[in-house]
Formats: sequence, structure tokens, C-alpha cells
Amino acid sequence: MVEVAQPIVLYSLDTVPYEPALEIQEQLRNARIQDEIEDALIVLQHPPVITTGVSGGLEDLRVTPSQLGAMGIELCEASRGGKATFHGPGQLVAYPVFKLPDRDLHTYLWRLEETIIRTLAGWGIQAGRDERYPGVWVGERKICAIGIGVREDVTMHGLALNANTELAYFDLFTPCGISDRGVTSMQSLLGHRIDMQILEADLVQAFSAVFGRRMLRAQSAVLEQLLNLSTAAC
Repeated sequence: MVEVAQPIVLYSLDTVPYEPALEIQEQLRNARIQDEIEDALIVLQHPPVITTGVSGGLEDLRVTPSQLGAMGIELCEASRGGKATFHGPGQLVAYPVFKLPDRDLHTYLWRLEETIIRTLAGWGIQAGRDERYPGVWVGERKICAIGIGVREDVTMHGLALNANTELAYFDLFTPCGISDRGVTSMQSLLGHRIDMQILEADLVQAFSAVFGRRMLRAQSAVLEQLLNLSTAAC
């Protein structure tokens, strides 16, 4: 009898502040560790926030934390790999909460990058990898940052694709601590704004194809519970 892969449950949210979204991830990860839920994919956007990683990032800031606060930009510490990065409006963020029984992080990261490469190809953007740095690149400019954290073989954090992202935010720090590279966005490359709903659908379709799993949208009641959780965490 052929074993059928379990579906990925898709949690499609709107704009959620970073720390409440982190709480959502942690709740789902704890449930996944206990096998109370299937693998999950959270897709959302964040208000402006700069996050640091386990490798640091505060040293890469070009302004003070108080100056960031005055500009309405949060500063948060994350348990993911890497250094400082930015999340904000016009950026599509995806957080897979996956159990990795084989502990094959190399293949997992490759699949995340491949998902974005295929998504961008559908929009006419030729993107690829850089063997020295994670993420997805167009030439020497990063268009998608990737950083993950794993506990008890279950992932958190994920990827952030610049669609309509205001690139001036990246001037406030050295993105990912890489001083000799730049960043770009789909809007900058294509010369027009990106429909975020269409982009999300394309990304979810590519994700399903790359991971060989079908997507099952979370029921509205479950989504409401998550949104209530994010509100309570504010």
C-alpha cells in the first residue's frame, strides 16, 4: 500500500505584528512536536520591524534603537539563524512549521529557495542561489531572505520575499551582515506594484509542488483562534 503524504495546513493571515506572529508560531510548533496537528504554513505580512538572529545583528544597525522607534519601526530578537533583516508592508512572509524526521536541513533549505525561484520565474524574474549565502538572489541583490530555527525536529521562522517592499528600510542597517551586496524587490525589477493576493497564491502553489504535498486551508474558526491569540499577545 502506497503511503499518502499528509497535507500541509495553510494559515493565511493578513498583517500581524512580529511578536504576536512569533507566539502563533510557537503555539503551532508545540502542537506539532506533540503530533497534535499536521505540518503548517503561515503566510502573512508584518508592520515595519527589524529582527536580529542568533548570529547577532545589533552591530549592523546604522541608527539607534530609539531612532528606529521614532520612525515606527520595531526592533525584535529572533531565534532564527542569521543576522539582521527587515520585515514590513509589501513583503510576503511564510513561516513553515514542519516536522523534519530525517533532520535534513540542507534539503529543507534547498526546497525553500526552490519555492521562491519557481514563484519568481512565473513573474518573469530569473533568480537563483549563491553558494556563499542563503536566500534567493537576482544577480548580487537579495530578493528573498531565509532564516530558520529548529527545536525537537520542528521548524520555525522561514522566508521573506520582497514584493512591494520599500527598499529604503534596508539602508538603516547592513542586511544579514553582508556589506558588499544589495537588496531588491519584485516591484523594483518589474516596474509595477505586485498584487499580493495573486503572489500569495503563486507561492502556495509552488510550495505545494516543491514539497510534493497538497495544501489544506485552515478552517475559519481556527484562523479566528489564531488571530485572537495574536491580539492577546500584543
